[in-house]
Amino acid sequence: MTISRKILLLTAIVVTVAAWTTPAFSADRVIKVGTLKLIHAITPYFYEKFTPAGYKIEVIPYETPTDGKNAVVTRSVDFGTYGLAAATLGGAAGEPVVIIGAQCNRGMAVVAGAKSDIKSIKDLAGKKVAILPGSTQEVVILDRLKMEGMSIKDIQPIRVSFSDMPAALERGDIDAYVGAEPGPSISVAKGVGKIVEFPYSTPTGSVNMVMTTHELMIKENPELVKVFLSIHRKATEYAMANRAAFVDMAAQKLGQPRPTIEIAAPNVELTWNTDADWVKRAKYYGSEMLDKKQIRALPDYAKFIDTTFVAELAKTR
Repeated sequence: MTISRKILLLTAIVVTVAAWTTPAFSADRVIKVGTLKLIHAITPYFYEKFTPAGYKIEVIPYETPTDGKNAVVTRSVDFGTYGLAAATLGGAAGEPVVIIGAQCNRGMAVVAGAKSDIKSIKDLAGKKVAILPGSTQEVVILDRLKMEGMSIKDIQPIRVSFSDMPAALERGDIDAYVGAEPGPSISVAKGVGKIVEFPYSTPTGSVNMVMTTHELMIKENPELVKVFLSIHRKATEYAMANRAAFVDMAAQKLGQPRPTIEIAAPNVELTWNTDADWVKRAKYYGSEMLDKKQIRALPDYAKFIDTTFVAELAKTR
């Protein structure tokens, strides 16, 4: 055998071995989804179970609603879920964020020290209350204070992130907090906190977190929006219908004991649809933000809330 033929033979062997050992190229479209480290933001972790062939899900957790919103605005993620407040702040500022669906209702609570004399919203007067600025909870508690003839000036608001609120209460740094699950349930489970109320009596009701995307996603790839929302709906309905799976996933991803998650679960309603009633409550919420000068103008709701995708999805089983 000549040297040239030997070289050709060795080359063929190398190519064959490489073909056997190199993974096949995958053309799957990776869908990047931003979420928060909260039990009512757990739905994205169920997406993989309902993702059709040709797509893959990458879940990216964020600490604050503003971080999640900014990830959508900068297109660091394709879709992102966080509170209505952060979304409204973005929409009012002219940022290209669009609400395309809901994520959850409820998931909030006003919590006070277990041994404190705080039994109602009025009892918060003069107390140190942890509130996360820019959160849905902030607008809701301001509305509740107004309903009681009070304002933010009647309490001592302290900026604390949701994940730090239970520890701050336990240390005695604060007297109460307006938190997000599983924070309230952590405080209750440890015996250091008690529920003052679930603040759903305002016209905003229990509306909390939303699902959003960049406005260019809707223009450039509406088919991907449809695929994603179908995944979101199936994952949402599965998690709500399978409480054990919901609790297990939340305990795993949040690193909290199962008993704590069990306490939190009844205070969480995962959802996906933005019907007429939901939109009405979301617009009221925006008007409250405007009234409290948290925004300078209302978002352009004709663009800011796009219900066309979920309306079409709602027609299917």
